[in-house]
Amino acid sequence: MVQVQDKQATATSPSADSPRRSKKNRQDSESSSKVAPVFARHETFHPRFGWLKKGFDHAAEDSQVFLAENATVRLGVGKNMVRSIRYWMTAFKLLDNDEPTAFGQRLLGPDGWDTYLEDPASLWLLHWKLLEHTSESPCLASVWSYVFSEFRRNTFTQGEMEGELYDWRDRISPRTADSSIKKDVLCLLKMYVEQPVKRLTNEDSLDCPFTQLGLMHTAGDKRHFRFQVGPKATLPPAVVAYACLHHTERSVSGSTIPVSKLLYDPGSPGLVFKLTEGALCEALDQAGRLYGNVAIADGAGRLQFSFTGDAPELAQDILNQYYSQPNQPGTTGE
Repeated sequence: MVQVQDKQATATSPSADSPRRSKKNRQDSESSSKVAPVFARHETFHPRFGWLKKGFDHAAEDSQVFLAENATVRLGVGKNMVRSIRYWMTAFKLLDNDEPTAFGQRLLGPDGWDTYLEDPASLWLLHWKLLEHTSESPCLASVWSYVFSEFRRNTFTQGEMEGELYDWRDRISPRTADSSIKKDVLCLLKMYVEQPVKRLTNEDSLDCPFTQLGLMHTAGDKRHFRFQVGPKATLPPAVVAYACLHHTERSVSGSTIPVSKLLYDPGSPGLVFKLTEGALCEALDQAGRLYGNVAIADGAGRLQFSFTGDAPELAQDILNQYYSQPNQPGTTGE
Protein backbone atom coordinates (compact mmCIF):
# COMPACT_ATOMS: atom_id res chain seq x y z
CA MET A 1 0.00 0.00 0.00
CA VAL A 2 1.17 3.54 -0.78
CA GLN A 3 1.79 5.53 2.41
CA VAL A 4 0.13 8.93 2.43
CA GLN A 5 -0.03 11.89 4.73
CA ASP A 6 -3.55 12.22 6.10
CA LYS A 7 -5.01 15.50 4.89
CA GLN A 8 -8.60 16.61 5.15
CA ALA A 9 -10.66 16.85 1.98
CA THR A 10 -13.17 19.30 3.29
CA ALA A 11 -14.29 22.89 3.20
CA THR A 12 -11.15 23.94 5.03
CA SER A 13 -8.75 22.16 2.64
CA PRO A 14 -7.16 24.05 1.02
CA SER A 15 -7.15 26.67 3.76
CA ALA A 16 -8.81 30.03 3.40
CA ASP A 17 -5.39 31.72 3.20
CA SER A 18 -3.99 29.53 0.43
CA PRO A 19 -3.62 30.60 -3.23
CA ARG A 20 -6.31 28.07 -4.14
CA ARG A 21 -8.73 30.00 -1.93
CA SER A 22 -8.08 33.19 -3.93
CA LYS A 23 -9.59 31.41 -6.95
CA LYS A 24 -12.85 30.70 -5.12
CA ASN A 25 -15.04 33.06 -7.13
CA ARG A 26 -13.90 31.59 -10.44
CA GLN A 27 -14.22 28.01 -9.21
CA ASP A 28 -17.56 28.81 -7.59
CA SER A 29 -18.87 30.31 -10.81
CA GLU A 30 -17.62 27.38 -12.89
CA SER A 31 -19.07 24.72 -10.63
CA SER A 32 -22.34 26.60 -10.11
CA SER A 33 -22.83 26.89 -13.86
CA LYS A 34 -22.77 23.10 -14.02
CA VAL A 35 -25.58 22.68 -11.49
CA ALA A 36 -29.19 23.31 -12.42
CA PRO A 37 -30.49 26.04 -10.08
CA VAL A 38 -33.21 23.99 -8.41
CA PHE A 39 -34.55 25.07 -5.02
CA ALA A 40 -37.16 23.82 -2.53
CA ARG A 41 -38.77 21.18 -4.73
CA HIS A 42 -38.99 18.73 -1.81
CA GLU A 43 -42.10 20.32 -0.25
CA THR A 44 -40.08 20.57 3.04
CA PHE A 45 -39.85 16.76 3.33
CA HIS A 46 -36.52 14.97 3.41
CA PRO A 47 -36.50 11.45 1.90
CA ARG A 48 -38.14 8.93 4.23
CA PHE A 49 -37.62 5.25 4.90
CA GLY A 50 -39.66 3.32 2.35
CA TRP A 51 -40.32 6.24 0.02
CA LEU A 52 -37.74 5.35 -2.62
CA LYS A 53 -38.73 1.70 -2.90
CA LYS A 54 -42.43 2.60 -2.87
CA GLY A 55 -42.01 5.33 -5.49
CA PHE A 56 -39.85 3.15 -7.71
CA ASP A 57 -42.17 0.15 -7.67
CA HIS A 58 -45.27 2.26 -8.39
CA ALA A 59 -43.52 4.16 -11.20
CA ALA A 60 -42.23 0.92 -12.72
CA GLU A 61 -45.82 -0.32 -12.83
CA ASP A 62 -47.33 2.99 -14.01
CA SER A 63 -45.17 6.00 -14.88
CA GLN A 64 -48.23 8.27 -14.52
CA VAL A 65 -48.79 7.34 -10.89
CA PHE A 66 -47.61 10.70 -9.51
CA LEU A 67 -50.08 12.57 -11.72
CA ALA A 68 -53.03 10.27 -11.14
CA GLU A 69 -56.10 11.58 -9.32
CA ASN A 70 -55.81 8.73 -6.83
CA ALA A 71 -52.04 9.12 -6.32
CA THR A 72 -52.49 9.83 -2.61
CA VAL A 73 -54.45 6.59 -2.18
CA ARG A 74 -52.03 4.50 -4.22
CA LEU A 75 -48.94 5.86 -2.50
CA GLY A 76 -50.55 6.17 0.92
CA VAL A 77 -49.37 9.75 1.55
CA GLY A 78 -50.71 13.31 1.23
CA LYS A 79 -50.56 15.48 -1.91
CA ASN A 80 -47.43 17.36 -0.86
CA MET A 81 -45.67 14.09 -0.06
CA VAL A 82 -46.60 12.71 -3.50
CA ARG A 83 -44.80 15.70 -5.05
CA SER A 84 -41.89 15.23 -2.67
CA ILE A 85 -41.49 11.54 -3.49
CA ARG A 86 -41.55 12.37 -7.19
CA TYR A 87 -38.86 15.01 -6.71
CA TRP A 88 -36.57 12.76 -4.67
CA MET A 89 -36.95 9.87 -7.11
CA THR A 90 -35.71 12.14 -9.90
CA ALA A 91 -33.05 13.87 -7.80
CA PHE A 92 -31.53 10.50 -6.82
CA LYS A 93 -31.60 9.56 -10.52
CA LEU A 94 -33.83 6.56 -9.90
CA LEU A 95 -36.42 7.95 -12.32
CA ASP A 96 -36.17 10.12 -15.42
CA ASN A 97 -39.42 11.62 -16.71
CA ASP A 98 -41.11 9.33 -14.18
CA GLU A 99 -39.64 6.23 -15.86
CA PRO A 100 -37.11 3.95 -14.10
CA THR A 101 -33.51 4.71 -15.07
CA ALA A 102 -30.89 2.05 -15.73
CA PHE A 103 -29.34 2.94 -12.37
CA GLY A 104 -32.73 2.66 -10.67
CA GLN A 105 -33.28 -0.79 -12.16
CA ARG A 106 -29.82 -1.95 -11.11
CA LEU A 107 -30.38 -0.79 -7.54
CA LEU A 108 -34.09 -1.29 -6.86
CA GLY A 109 -35.42 -3.48 -9.68
CA PRO A 110 -36.71 -7.04 -9.13
CA ASP A 111 -33.17 -8.41 -9.45
CA GLY A 112 -31.49 -5.24 -8.17
CA TRP A 113 -28.40 -4.89 -6.05
CA ASP A 114 -30.31 -3.93 -2.91
CA THR A 115 -34.04 -3.94 -3.59
CA TYR A 116 -35.07 -2.80 -0.10
CA LEU A 117 -32.03 -0.57 0.66
CA GLU A 118 -30.89 -2.80 3.51
CA ASP A 119 -27.16 -2.20 2.96
CA PRO A 120 -25.83 1.20 4.16
CA ALA A 121 -23.63 1.18 1.05
CA SER A 122 -26.76 1.88 -0.97
CA LEU A 123 -27.42 5.08 0.98
CA TRP A 124 -23.85 6.20 0.24
CA LEU A 125 -24.43 5.39 -3.41
CA LEU A 126 -27.66 7.43 -3.42
CA HIS A 127 -25.89 10.32 -1.66
CA TRP A 128 -23.32 10.27 -4.47
CA LYS A 129 -25.98 10.11 -7.19
CA LEU A 130 -27.87 13.03 -5.62
CA LEU A 131 -24.81 15.27 -6.02
CA GLU A 132 -23.52 13.81 -9.28
CA HIS A 133 -23.84 16.04 -12.33
CA THR A 134 -23.64 15.03 -15.97
CA SER A 135 -24.99 16.71 -19.08
CA GLU A 136 -27.55 13.92 -19.42
CA SER A 137 -28.51 13.86 -15.74
CA PRO A 138 -27.88 17.14 -13.90
CA CYS A 139 -27.81 17.62 -10.16
CA LEU A 140 -31.26 18.74 -9.02
CA ALA A 141 -30.29 19.66 -5.45
CA SER A 142 -28.43 22.95 -5.82
CA VAL A 143 -28.07 23.76 -2.12
CA TRP A 144 -26.84 20.23 -1.40
CA SER A 145 -24.26 20.58 -4.17
CA TYR A 146 -22.99 23.90 -2.84
CA VAL A 147 -22.86 22.78 0.79
CA PHE A 148 -20.80 19.67 0.06
CA SER A 149 -18.51 21.17 -2.59
CA GLU A 150 -18.15 24.90 -1.90
CA PHE A 151 -19.11 25.66 1.70
CA ARG A 152 -15.89 26.62 3.50
CA ARG A 153 -16.69 25.84 7.12
CA ASN A 154 -16.28 22.63 9.10
CA THR A 155 -18.28 23.89 12.09
CA PHE A 156 -21.20 26.23 11.49
CA THR A 157 -24.63 27.42 12.53
CA GLN A 158 -27.73 27.26 10.38
CA GLY A 159 -27.58 31.05 10.03
CA GLU A 160 -23.96 30.98 8.83
CA MET A 161 -24.82 28.40 6.19
CA GLU A 162 -27.84 30.38 5.06
CA GLY A 163 -25.85 33.62 4.90
CA GLU A 164 -23.24 32.17 2.56
CA LEU A 165 -25.94 30.56 0.45
CA TYR A 166 -27.71 33.92 0.05
CA ASP A 167 -24.49 35.37 -1.40
CA TRP A 168 -24.14 32.40 -3.74
CA ARG A 169 -27.82 32.61 -4.72
CA ASP A 170 -27.38 36.30 -5.60
CA ARG A 171 -24.71 35.28 -8.13
CA ILE A 172 -26.50 32.39 -9.82
CA SER A 173 -30.25 32.91 -9.27
CA PRO A 174 -30.98 36.34 -7.78
CA ARG A 175 -34.76 35.98 -8.12
CA THR A 176 -34.84 32.97 -5.80
CA ALA A 177 -36.50 33.88 -2.49
CA ASP A 178 -34.72 33.70 0.86
CA SER A 179 -37.49 31.38 2.03
CA SER A 180 -36.49 28.79 -0.58
CA ILE A 181 -32.91 28.79 0.70
CA LYS A 182 -34.13 28.45 4.28
CA LYS A 183 -36.35 25.51 3.36
CA ASP A 184 -33.46 23.76 1.62
CA VAL A 185 -31.07 24.29 4.52
CA LEU A 186 -33.57 23.01 7.07
CA CYS A 187 -34.33 19.99 4.90
CA LEU A 188 -30.63 19.25 4.41
CA LEU A 189 -29.91 19.41 8.15
CA LYS A 190 -32.86 17.16 8.96
CA MET A 191 -31.69 14.76 6.28
CA TYR A 192 -28.15 14.31 7.60
CA VAL A 193 -28.10 15.34 11.27
CA GLU A 194 -29.52 12.89 13.78
CA GLN A 195 -32.05 14.70 15.95
CA PRO A 196 -32.38 14.19 19.72
CA VAL A 197 -35.26 11.81 20.42
CA LYS A 198 -37.16 14.36 22.50
CA ARG A 199 -37.22 16.80 19.55
CA LEU A 200 -38.62 14.34 17.04
CA THR A 201 -42.23 14.12 15.96
CA ASN A 202 -43.73 10.68 15.42
CA GLU A 203 -43.10 10.94 11.68
CA ASP A 204 -39.55 12.30 11.94
CA SER A 205 -38.57 9.53 14.33
CA LEU A 206 -39.22 6.96 11.60
CA ASP A 207 -37.87 8.59 8.52
CA CYS A 208 -34.29 9.85 8.48
CA PRO A 209 -32.26 7.13 6.68
CA PHE A 210 -29.38 9.39 5.63
CA THR A 211 -28.51 10.29 9.21
CA GLN A 212 -26.96 6.80 9.29
CA LEU A 213 -24.12 8.07 7.11
CA GLY A 214 -22.71 10.19 9.93
CA LEU A 215 -21.72 13.03 7.60
CA MET A 216 -22.98 15.78 9.91
CA HIS A 217 -23.45 16.05 13.65
CA THR A 218 -24.42 18.63 16.22
CA ALA A 219 -21.37 20.35 17.70
CA GLY A 220 -21.74 21.04 21.39
CA ASP A 221 -25.26 22.45 21.30
CA LYS A 222 -28.34 22.39 19.09
CA ARG A 223 -27.30 25.56 17.23
CA HIS A 224 -23.93 24.38 15.97
CA PHE A 225 -23.19 21.65 13.45
CA ARG A 226 -20.06 20.08 12.02
CA PHE A 227 -19.01 17.86 9.16
CA GLN A 228 -17.51 14.54 10.16
CA VAL A 229 -14.34 14.42 8.08
CA GLY A 230 -12.32 11.23 7.77
CA PRO A 231 -12.98 7.48 7.53
CA LYS A 232 -16.60 6.35 7.40
CA ALA A 233 -17.48 3.06 9.08
CA THR A 234 -20.26 2.12 6.63
CA LEU A 235 -18.70 3.39 3.37
CA PRO A 236 -17.31 0.43 1.38
CA PRO A 237 -14.27 0.73 -0.89
CA ALA A 238 -16.48 -0.42 -3.78
CA VAL A 239 -18.63 2.73 -3.55
CA VAL A 240 -15.55 4.96 -3.25
CA ALA A 241 -14.02 3.31 -6.33
CA TYR A 242 -17.32 3.66 -8.23
CA ALA A 243 -17.45 7.38 -7.46
CA CYS A 244 -13.77 7.92 -8.31
CA LEU A 245 -14.14 6.16 -11.65
CA HIS A 246 -17.12 8.29 -12.63
CA HIS A 247 -15.42 11.48 -11.46
CA THR A 248 -12.29 10.56 -13.42
CA GLU A 249 -14.27 9.97 -16.58
CA ARG A 250 -15.87 13.42 -16.26
CA SER A 251 -12.61 15.19 -15.38
CA VAL A 252 -9.82 13.81 -17.57
CA SER A 253 -9.48 12.12 -20.94
CA GLY A 254 -7.20 9.31 -19.84
CA SER A 255 -7.15 6.56 -17.24
CA THR A 256 -5.06 8.39 -14.62
CA ILE A 257 -5.97 11.30 -12.36
CA PRO A 258 -4.13 13.05 -9.50
CA VAL A 259 -5.54 12.09 -6.12
CA SER A 260 -5.73 15.81 -5.34
CA LYS A 261 -8.49 16.16 -7.95
CA LEU A 262 -10.41 13.32 -6.31
CA LEU A 263 -10.12 15.20 -3.02
CA TYR A 264 -10.67 18.86 -3.91
CA ASP A 265 -12.53 19.16 -7.22
CA PRO A 266 -16.10 20.42 -6.84
CA GLY A 267 -18.30 17.35 -6.74
CA SER A 268 -15.34 15.06 -6.07
CA PRO A 269 -15.58 11.91 -3.92
CA GLY A 270 -13.36 13.49 -1.28
CA LEU A 271 -15.76 16.37 -0.77
CA VAL A 272 -19.01 14.48 -1.28
CA PHE A 273 -17.99 11.77 1.22
CA LYS A 274 -15.93 14.13 3.43
CA LEU A 275 -12.85 11.92 3.31
CA THR A 276 -9.26 12.63 4.26
CA GLU A 277 -6.50 11.81 1.81
CA GLY A 278 -5.56 8.80 3.92
CA ALA A 279 -9.12 7.47 4.01
CA LEU A 280 -9.58 7.94 0.26
CA CYS A 281 -6.31 6.24 -0.64
CA GLU A 282 -6.90 3.40 1.80
CA ALA A 283 -10.33 2.75 0.27
CA LEU A 284 -8.94 2.75 -3.27
CA ASP A 285 -6.05 0.51 -2.23
CA GLN A 286 -8.55 -1.95 -0.72
CA ALA A 287 -10.71 -1.76 -3.84
CA GLY A 288 -7.71 -2.66 -5.98
CA ARG A 289 -6.98 -5.70 -3.83
CA LEU A 290 -10.61 -6.82 -3.71
CA TYR A 291 -11.80 -6.14 -7.25
CA GLY A 292 -8.74 -5.46 -9.41
CA ASN A 293 -8.15 -2.95 -12.22
CA VAL A 294 -7.82 0.12 -9.96
CA ALA A 295 -4.70 1.29 -8.17
CA ILE A 296 -3.01 4.10 -6.25
CA ALA A 297 0.62 4.86 -7.14
CA ASP A 298 3.17 7.50 -6.20
CA GLY A 299 4.65 8.93 -9.38
CA ALA A 300 7.38 11.55 -8.98
CA GLY A 301 6.07 12.45 -5.54
CA ARG A 302 2.51 12.86 -6.77
CA LEU A 303 -0.21 10.39 -5.81
CA GLN A 304 -2.18 9.16 -8.80
CA PHE A 305 -5.30 7.04 -9.19
CA SER A 306 -5.34 4.81 -12.26
CA PHE A 307 -7.56 2.13 -13.73
CA THR A 308 -7.66 -0.36 -16.58
CA GLY A 309 -10.61 -0.53 -18.94
CA ASP A 310 -13.73 1.57 -19.49
CA ALA A 311 -14.49 3.64 -16.39
CA PRO A 312 -18.33 3.30 -16.29
CA GLU A 313 -18.21 -0.41 -17.10
CA LEU A 314 -15.54 -1.01 -14.47
CA ALA A 315 -17.48 1.00 -11.90
CA GLN A 316 -20.59 -1.10 -12.52
CA ASP A 317 -18.58 -4.32 -12.42
CA ILE A 318 -17.11 -3.39 -9.04
CA LEU A 319 -20.59 -2.81 -7.61
CA ASN A 320 -21.80 -6.06 -9.18
CA GLN A 321 -19.01 -7.87 -7.36
CA TYR A 322 -19.68 -6.04 -4.10
CA TYR A 323 -23.41 -6.71 -4.01
CA SER A 324 -23.03 -10.32 -5.14
CA GLN A 325 -21.00 -11.23 -2.04
CA PRO A 326 -22.99 -12.40 1.01
CA ASN A 327 -20.72 -10.53 3.43
CA GLN A 328 -19.41 -7.51 1.59
CA PRO A 329 -15.80 -6.94 2.70
CA GLY A 330 -14.10 -3.77 3.72
CA THR A 331 -15.13 -0.22 4.66
CA THR A 332 -13.31 3.07 4.97
CA GLY A 333 -13.73 2.76 8.73
CA GLU A 334 -10.92 2.95 11.19
